[in-house]
Amino acid sequence: MRRSPPCTEDGRTATRRRGWNRNDPLIDTYRALSELPQIAGPVPVVLIGHSMGGRAALRAASHPRVRGVLALAPWLPTGEPTAQLSGKTAVVVHGERDRVTRPRASADYVRRARTDRARIGMIVIRKGDHAMARRSSLWHRTVATVVTDLLHPKVPPRGRAAAGCSATDPLLL
Repeated sequence: MRRSPPCTEDGRTATRRRGWNRNDPLIDTYRALSELPQIAGPVPVVLIGHSMGGRAALRAASHPRVRGVLALAPWLPTGEPTAQLSGKTAVVVHGERDRVTRPRASADYVRRARTDRARIGMIVIRKGDHAMARRSSLWHRTVATVVTDLLHPKVPPRGRAAAGCSATDPLLL
């Protein structure tokens, strides 16, 4: 069964295509960020994305409205750019047992982003999977606390975001 793409309140599709397709998710994210002030006013933004959405969120970090990024089990191919994170704060959360996207690729990405002067950290959910179904309450608590930390106007971040960003190795939960 083929599902229709999600729609906005006025009936427009939220995304143009499925899959990466020459940066389409990034283009769609920029479009949504540009339309946000008309809908919600000048609000602080933390992008949250899972899998390919995590890749799009990390790529869109350079947008001026973005205060921080939370990437959940992101799909990060070899050579994924990191320079757009310079001066931003980001946290990558990955399940230890993820077999769809690789926790090692996330750890490599975090290391490379730190050389581009990003405030970025990584949290690993022990026994966590890609679907975030195993240990789901811990995933939910982690997302809530990291987003709260990233939305706080003080820089650098505090709480789990700070712990992940200041640790040399991924923070294990």
